[in-house]
Amino acid sequence: MDQHTLLSTLARADSGAVKAFVEDLIPALEPITVRENRTGLAMLPMEETVRDEAFYLGEVLIAEARVRAGGAEGYAACMGRDLELALAIALLDAANAGGVELGRVEAFVEAQAAALAAEDEALGQQVERTRVELETF
Repeated sequence: MDQHTLLSTLARADSGAVKAFVEDLIPALEPITVRENRTGLAMLPMEETVRDEAFYLGEVLIAEARVRAGGAEGYAACMGRDLELALAIALLDAANAGGVELGRVEAFVEAQAAALAAEDEALGQQVERTRVELETF
């Protein structure tokens, strides 16, 4: 699984599910070295659609983690201050990079992606109900 898909899915996934999954994965990843686990601020980029230019909307609080586990490096950054979630995602990134329990990791991430897609679809349907057709006025 590519790193972008893994990290973007897990950053939005249910934090309890991610932490519980990683808890069972830890023995396969040992020895684990936590190189960085901290909160900080990051600039939030946005795109101005008329001129198609990027600008920074402001700063957001992030939790960031960098680990070495399973013979590979792992990194994660997620909005908020949940350091445990950032550490769990970094461990999954290391597992993915190192090929540790790859089938289990991919299946978990795919299940989380499906749950997120269902949530997005439900939200889209709720928003669609509020659409006003201006041509009918």
